[in-house]
Amino acid sequence: MAEKLATISFTDGTPSVDLAVKSGSIGPDVIDIRPLYNKSQKFTYDPGFMSTANCESKITYIDGDVGVLMYRGYPIEQLAEHCDFLEVAYLIMYGELPNQTQKESFVETVTHHTMVNEQMVRFYSGFRRDAHPMAVLMGVVGALSAFYHDSLNINDPRHREISAFRLIAKLPTITAMCYKYNVGQPFMYPKNSLSYVDNFLYMMFGNPCEEYKPNPILSRAIDRILILHADHEQNASTSTVRTAGSSGANPFACIAAGIASLWGPAHGGANEAVLKMLEEIGDESKIGAYIKRVKDKGDHTVLYGFGHRVYKNYDPRAKLIQKTCYEVLDELGLRDDRLFKLAMALEKIALEDEYFVSRKLYPNVDFYSGIVYKALGIPVGMFTALFAVARTVGWIAQWNEMIGDADQKIARPRQLYTGPVKRDFIPMNKRK
Repeated sequence: MAEKLATISFTDGTPSVDLAVKSGSIGPDVIDIRPLYNKSQKFTYDPGFMSTANCESKITYIDGDVGVLMYRGYPIEQLAEHCDFLEVAYLIMYGELPNQTQKESFVETVTHHTMVNEQMVRFYSGFRRDAHPMAVLMGVVGALSAFYHDSLNINDPRHREISAFRLIAKLPTITAMCYKYNVGQPFMYPKNSLSYVDNFLYMMFGNPCEEYKPNPILSRAIDRILILHADHEQNASTSTVRTAGSSGANPFACIAAGIASLWGPAHGGANEAVLKMLEEIGDESKIGAYIKRVKDKGDHTVLYGFGHRVYKNYDPRAKLIQKTCYEVLDELGLRDDRLFKLAMALEKIALEDEYFVSRKLYPNVDFYSGIVYKALGIPVGMFTALFAVARTVGWIAQWNEMIGDADQKIARPRQLYTGPVKRDFIPMNKRK
């Protein structure tokens, strides 16, 4: 089969350039522009990488136009229905669903890595009690390399695997400790007898005074949320992890960088923004006025939790978590709660209002996950931290894939320089 080529022509006299066109297993072709500068002395210009593929990956595929999300070829709907989080984590890391023996071995390894070095407990007392959990999470995760420097050789596959297990296992422990420190309660150490999600909820909500009893409906809700957030192709935080990793940084530093990127309200902080928006609206009678402000081009009011940069159709994750959201509200008897009634009324209006329907601003995963977290009694400041627990699996898999990619070089974007041209220095006494 003949190689596909794209020819770029110029109107300034620069000779035309032929560039190879590469095809993936699914999705749009890409034009390999790597030779462009050498052949034309020109760069491409693509702020936000709207039309640029920065890597080759086998992990996650998204088709935003029709609302498709697949991990390693498996539709997210099937995985969310039939798998638990660690089974999906195995798939994302290794490329195939585990058999029974592989699953048991994987779960056992993760379970026995959940403890953190006792000296790390002292880190928390260095933060203010009211510090944002993401600030604490960044600091503690970034410090992991100081405690686990026996697995920092990124060129050793076994070291990379050990670091991966440590991160996946310890993130729930570190995150729960952030919460406990925030509310002034004693840390709860992990229990090896509990599942990954039950253990996390135990460390979050258990206390030494009484026995913690997991609620299967609530546990399943968190498990499903973790699955839906495990990876999402080359989003801002994943690209950050890959960029940091391209310099040869250790995996703990790379994940800390991803956490920093995730914190932004346009990314992982969106579910936190949803709850703040609902509190601002106040009650159902004020929805109309808020919607009017959203529609006003001169107003900068945002309808958080609706629409998505990639999905121009219904976010497939939102459909899955919507059902989970209703199950949690029914289990906890919160359907008549003011805030949750407000959220459901807002959802109904947005799904029926022509302004939002025509712009395909459907409820996204952040809208429903924020409601679930709130119903479970998780503070708003912790929402993004829980997102980080899930996304760590994807970050690690993407980082590991990047390390093994022979074409990968240190990330070094180009720029369109529009500053002053060369000029001579002016002594102080001659400046105006």
